[in-house]
Amino acid sequence: MKGDLFEAQEPPPARQPIGEGAVLLRGFALGEESELIAALRAILAAAPFRHMITPGGHTMSVAMSNCGAVGWVTDRKGYRYDAVDPASGNRWPAMPALFAGLARRAAGEAGFADFQPDACLINRYVPGAKMSLHRDKDEADFTAPIVSVSFGLPAVFMFGGMSRSDKPQRFALQHGDVVAWGGASRLVFHGVAALKDGEHPLLGRQRINLTFRKAR
Repeated sequence: MKGDLFEAQEPPPARQPIGEGAVLLRGFALGEESELIAALRAILAAAPFRHMITPGGHTMSVAMSNCGAVGWVTDRKGYRYDAVDPASGNRWPAMPALFAGLARRAAGEAGFADFQPDACLINRYVPGAKMSLHRDKDEADFTAPIVSVSFGLPAVFMFGGMSRSDKPQRFALQHGDVVAWGGASRLVFHGVAALKDGEHPLLGRQRINLTFRKAR
């Protein structure tokens, strides 16, 4: 057998370009892990996860909540941003400064300075849950990037092209990884493959994803 089969594999780069204006930042959120998750738990106590309904009547496999000035919602009326949580009639919880700061720093790593997110979508994946290829296009201004933060179980992130039929790249995301994309990549199709079962030592049998956007 060749000797190189026994050699230690190189770790993935901490900053990995994945497209024009798009980067994968390995372990970027780990330095504030405890504080971020504590803030997340407080948000979810006020606005618990729920499975939203698409305009076509499909129940999403991913459970959702939001924080920020507005939150993303879907129902029979369509996809949109709203300042009010339809499940409670209350405004969404405020976005913690810790969240916004993380999003700004990650956006800066992708070349987008002064990112000011006003919405944070909080998605919960359990084994088998997935997010089909889609584009984030409900925002008023596409000049701002998207920042996505992963916690919990590993996931496969699919990052495609400008057409749904373009074959996507596939990236293994671990707890604490962050992906940021904008500019020429802002409207690419992307998604998450069906989550495999497992047990994360901190979050158990789930993956939590924070997606930061400037909606208005």
